[in-house]
Amino acid sequence: MYQALYRQYRPKTFDELLGQSHITTTLKNQIRMGNIGHAYLFSGTRGTGKTSAAKIFSRAVNCLNPQDGNPCNECENCQGILDETIMDVIEMDAASHNSVEDIRDLRDKVVYPPSKVAYKVYIIDEVHMLSKSAFNALLKTLEEPPKHLIFLLATTEPERLPQTILSRCQRFDFRRITKQDMVLNMKKIIQDMDIQVDDRVLNLIASNSDGAMRDALSLLDQCISFSGERLDYEDALAILGIANKDLIFQMVDDIKRKDLEAALKTIDEIIYGGKDINQFIKDLINHYRNLMVVKASKDYNAGLDLDNIDNYIGQSKSMDMDYILRSLEILTEAESQAKWSTQPRVLLELATIKLVNIEEELSLLDRIEKLEAYIGSSGAITKSDIISPSISKERPVEKPVERKQIFSESKKEEPMPKEDKNQEEAAKPTRIDANQTLTLEVIAREWQNVLQKIKTSKISLYALIVEGELVSFDNNLLTISYKEGYAFHLQAISKRDNKEFIEKIISTHFNQNIGLRFIIESQGPKSDNVNKENNKDESIKEAMNFFGEDIVEIK
Repeated sequence: MYQALYRQYRPKTFDELLGQSHITTTLKNQIRMGNIGHAYLFSGTRGTGKTSAAKIFSRAVNCLNPQDGNPCNECENCQGILDETIMDVIEMDAASHNSVEDIRDLRDKVVYPPSKVAYKVYIIDEVHMLSKSAFNALLKTLEEPPKHLIFLLATTEPERLPQTILSRCQRFDFRRITKQDMVLNMKKIIQDMDIQVDDRVLNLIASNSDGAMRDALSLLDQCISFSGERLDYEDALAILGIANKDLIFQMVDDIKRKDLEAALKTIDEIIYGGKDINQFIKDLINHYRNLMVVKASKDYNAGLDLDNIDNYIGQSKSMDMDYILRSLEILTEAESQAKWSTQPRVLLELATIKLVNIEEELSLLDRIEKLEAYIGSSGAITKSDIISPSISKERPVEKPVERKQIFSESKKEEPMPKEDKNQEEAAKPTRIDANQTLTLEVIAREWQNVLQKIKTSKISLYALIVEGELVSFDNNLLTISYKEGYAFHLQAISKRDNKEFIEKIISTHFNQNIGLRFIIESQGPKSDNVNKENNKDESIKEAMNFFGEDIVEIK
């Protein structure tokens, strides 16, 4: 029966174990000098050699002819353990044997000495899966085991083990295997199998294995099964569902040029080409990560191992670090959501739209930060300090009519004049009677006080809502509109937490439960509804004075 590559080429000595010299040196010295402990904990990510090290250790301590701490793999004991004919080396999967009864059964058996070898060895894989009661049952045996007993515990999540267990073990943390070590090991395997494989394929497999040799050999096994005696780069891309690097470079260029149509077309090509969407998001994250390293470091070799490093250097010159970091945030959020979504394509397209609009978002955030800095300082600030030239060209800034002037129009920066007593009195919050009929006119009259409360509580929300305009108030629903070009303000303030925060302040101020609705100016009526509401109120008052309050019914 065919055996998978990771099983065929499992290391049989400590010297064959990849990338773990800090562990193998210690274990070999202990075996050579006879300083063998009774309990070891091997921890690390998947595919880094924990179980292989445990198997090698179980043979080395029982080998009749050890070679510098390594098992000879030829003596009777080594062969018996390899063939699993010696029953004194027991492998146990804690994921399926995690109950207290399983551990009690183990505890009853460990008292018996080994039948053929020097040490009875228990290898417990995924030990973090044991229940709390099982750990308690194991504790005493682990603390004072018989002289012939050795425990080898392996886990990917050592933080889930009780401290009482950790303190009784010698702990060894396995590192992720480097890309270079993985490529060299795969080259030896394909040479042994007499298969021709493009070096770019090996680098591609290593890059997508997250430091796990087992994952790399599984991918290599899959590619070899498809291609036979020769494996090309394009075949590997098709098999693994990975997008071509040139395609990713092109898409990132389209995003930077704000060519949304071209970027979405690339996504369409990738999906219909059979590529995995989640894998493509990971490829994009890795691409922006490489751009970040190139942008931040002069020593590219320290963080990258790329054949097309010049392409990354050239592309990174058109981006600043804030842009790259924000791109990584957007893609990372999309990746975490896509894992559990039934519509990962929608999430990828949404992330792409956000990437195209990053510069506008960063510009607005920069303006808000500068505005906050101004509010917290006593000095004045000019309009040119807040509004970047690119934004002022695209959208002229209109001078506020009713709002307090914030920016100094003069060339010289002068301190803001102190408010007089009348202004201070106007800024004081007015107590609104809960029984008073609330109209848009009343809200408009009190709106500056409401804005002042929002400004005091959360200045970032004040910067968003101050650009809005009161439109209508009906059935306790207050509608606020934004001009064309202020879509980001509307999107940001419409978030659930922000909207609820402002609704609470407004409702508290007017002693009524008031909801909010935000729209773009073209989607609703203009703010002259305030005058219409005033005229309507005056008409109602005249009718009530003429006919009497008992006769007039308001609908």
